[in-house]
Amino acid sequence: MTNQMLAGKVGVVFGVANKRSIAWAIAKAWAAAGARLIFNYQGERLRENVEDLVSEFGEGTPLFPCDVSSDAEISAFFEKVRGETNQLDLMLHSVAYAPKEALEGDFVNTSREAFRIAHDISAYSLVGLAREAAPMMPNGGSIVAMTYYGAQKVVPHYNVMGVAKASLEASTRYLAYDLGPKKIRVNCISAGPVNTLAARGISGFTQMLKYCQERAPLKRSCDPSELGATGVFLASDGAAAITGQVIYVDGGYQIIGM
Repeated sequence: MTNQMLAGKVGVVFGVANKRSIAWAIAKAWAAAGARLIFNYQGERLRENVEDLVSEFGEGTPLFPCDVSSDAEISAFFEKVRGETNQLDLMLHSVAYAPKEALEGDFVNTSREAFRIAHDISAYSLVGLAREAAPMMPNGGSIVAMTYYGAQKVVPHYNVMGVAKASLEASTRYLAYDLGPKKIRVNCISAGPVNTLAARGISGFTQMLKYCQERAPLKRSCDPSELGATGVFLASDGAAAITGQVIYVDGGYQIIGM
């Protein structure tokens, strides 16, 4: 993509784990469209992975630790961001987690702790990050979060993650309302099943993907590069009047009743 739709814009990207991450697909598209990016990594274990990837954007691409379950780490991260730039235009939230056992059995058996962790990391973190990012967006901005259809309808084994994604989608609407007067837009991209590290943690993921491909009007799910293109659109002035929305990039699967 040579079109520099995001030239001069600066963004923060949360959630790159490896080259198959949806966050990485969107980050690459944002960078190709001209944005300058700052990344987080979650824990030392992932640092090297993320460092290797972001080196594609040249030496010295800023990369700071941030565990989104900690307010102290979030505020330390944005302190470092302020050392790099006095203004942000974009933020990507591609962060979700639930304990493995909560994604295997029946939803009714979700423990209180698994419920709390899933909502804290997958939904509340958007609020915590937006609260820090918004004051750095004096000219408005675009916040994009990643969600999935399991927020709206039951997807077997998605369990507490579906409930946390529903909370994330509702949070984007309330954030859109709060931040709208500051010209900050908040939207979700609801991706069809994509073969990522996180997806493979969901019991029965391959059947899920096959089911979606057979029933979606386009007979397929989506490609990471298409999620990147949608991310660029939502970050651009072309989407200036779009906020509080969930945009489905799923081959049309979401419209099918039976």
